[in-house]
Amino acid sequence: MKKILILANHYNTLRIFRRELIKELVAQGNQVVVCIPTADDENINILKSYGCEVEITDMERRGMNPLKDISLMFKYIKLIKKIKPDKVITYTIKCNIYGSLASSILKVDHYVNVTGLGSAFQTDNFIKRMIIILYKLALRKANLVFFENVGNRDAFVENKIITKDRTVVMPGAGVNLQEFEFTPYPQSDETRFLFVGRIMKEKGVDELFYAIRKLKKKYSNIRFEFIGWYEDDYEKEVEELQEEGLITYYGFKPDVRPYIRNSHCIVLPSYHEGMSNTLLEAAAMGRPLITTDIHGCKEAVSDGVNGYLCNLKDKIDLTNKIEVFIRLSNESKIKMSAKSRRLMEDIFDKNYVVSETIKNLSK
Repeated sequence: MKKILILANHYNTLRIFRRELIKELVAQGNQVVVCIPTADDENINILKSYGCEVEITDMERRGMNPLKDISLMFKYIKLIKKIKPDKVITYTIKCNIYGSLASSILKVDHYVNVTGLGSAFQTDNFIKRMIIILYKLALRKANLVFFENVGNRDAFVENKIITKDRTVVMPGAGVNLQEFEFTPYPQSDETRFLFVGRIMKEKGVDELFYAIRKLKKKYSNIRFEFIGWYEDDYEKEVEELQEEGLITYYGFKPDVRPYIRNSHCIVLPSYHEGMSNTLLEAAAMGRPLITTDIHGCKEAVSDGVNGYLCNLKDKIDLTNKIEVFIRLSNESKIKMSAKSRRLMEDIFDKNYVVSETIKNLSK
């Protein structure tokens, strides 16, 4: 039996996206301990129900101040000494960097999961250069680094953070095809678009709000719905859009399936993703997608077949692609629905991702 420590920056990282992996590791006889920042008793108990133990280590999820964050490395060193794991698995930037450094210092096998590059990689500035330096230091002794798309992997290789032979590219976290089962395409005279994600600039909400204002003036039979919590200061604008009757905002919902089921198309004009789970889940349920032509989004879309790809940060192109979908016949939309499900079955099955992850943990 192996003892495995998993480090993550939020309970949702594990509860929503890695539940099946944790359960399978436990089922195979491993003792699994997960470490997250502060969480309420309900979510801690949900994690424990997977058969793992839970440790709490406080951290600041956002912002990058190495002098301040270095304390996290010492917290992880203390935790690793306490747990004495055979392997450490890390998710998200801070856990990857400081968890890897702690594991390296204590000479513990560790496996890093890059679930996205984050906003710092979008511009060439001091923060990006600092993160690259920190990643180079942290990953020197990592056994393996998992990526969710080829673009993210290539960025690490090109920046000489890690060599290609120590990387594995997975189809994201995969999607549970039984949980997100195919549902019949809704019959309605109204076309309902759904956004699921954090309400923040980097998810493309500025471009989407522009498109909504333009299209609602032209079409009376369209509806835009939003699910997610505020990550940036958009509360006032969202309230104004609701008052104008342009959108419906539901806040955060732990179960998005009823909303996906009721929608005709999912829209996510994100600036960057590791692999968008929102797109995978919606496609598994048989919904067409409109998203950005970037790695982490475009893998879920065969352009013109099960949805449309729009240019990055291009509000005009996004508006045009949404309008193209609005004008499609119902028969064409139903065909897109079936194609979405088929793509998920062929490439993104969660069972495959879990088995391949566990297989690579032996390296």
